[in-house]
Amino acid sequence: MRCARFRAPSRGTPLRCRHRNSEWVEITNTTRDGINLRGWTLRDRDGNRYRFDNVRIAPRATIRIHTGNGRDTRTDLFQDRRNYVWDNGSDTATLRDDRGRTVDTETWGRRR
Repeated sequence: MRCARFRAPSRGTPLRCRHRNSEWVEITNTTRDGINLRGWTLRDRDGNRYRFDNVRIAPRATIRIHTGNGRDTRTDLFQDRRNYVWDNGSDTATLRDDRGRTVDTETWGRRR
């Protein structure tokens, strides 16, 4: 399991659902087995946390976790937040399992 790709749009755009939904992180199940993500968390460097409900990710599949509002599907989950989470210039995404063990960490950009 790994954090695969990120997108943090410009903060200059108005805060509307469609803009917050253009901010996302993708996680990919790199194993041959499906994984239930219940209790797993995805955090940014500032401590904002998204906790997964009863979500199963298929073998070799990718799920995109959007910041804004929407209806969850097999491939897209929504945090239902009113504000942006991921920093444009730099940030770190940390994926932890249901026991709090770090599964993957990805950093992009320059640290402040």
